[in-house]
Amino acid sequence: MHEINAASECCCGCSGGDEKHEDLLKVINESKDIPGSLIAVLHRAQGMYGYLPKDVLYLISNGLKIPISEVMGIVTFYSFFATEPKGKYEVMVCMGTACYVRGAAAVLNAFKDELGIEVGSTSADGLFSLTASRCIGACGLAPVVSVNGEIHREVADDDVVGIIAEYTEKENQGGNN
Repeated sequence: MHEINAASECCCGCSGGDEKHEDLLKVINESKDIPGSLIAVLHRAQGMYGYLPKDVLYLISNGLKIPISEVMGIVTFYSFFATEPKGKYEVMVCMGTACYVRGAAAVLNAFKDELGIEVGSTSADGLFSLTASRCIGACGLAPVVSVNGEIHREVADDDVVGIIAEYTEKENQGGNN
């Protein structure tokens, strides 16, 4: 079977040659004969890059001999795949029933307004990504916001400015999450 490698011209037209690219080629070559391996390869690729850039999707498509339309269908269907870089702080607003009835929609809108982004986007400074989530299992604390896994409980829309300021201040002090 034909093996793709970094030495040959890349099948996706990307520059290739870096360590991530070579590691991804290994993953693809190990997986290309395994039926149903697409999702596992996509997970590995996203783990390497932090998201799934277009050239990576084409590389996976060509390497696994799967039409790009099928690859894109999988990537856009599952919410855990991202085609844009994520911010350093992932803000996840729970939209489960308990959170929703206690004002999560207003909280989400406040984050959108304060960050100047839509759900699924990243702020211009690269610090914040905004996602809406189904239930995260903290219904008794509703509405809940998670920032990189740190839970903020009983959040109201007027708490949003303070939450953003908390993480911006961490960043300004050179702290890591």
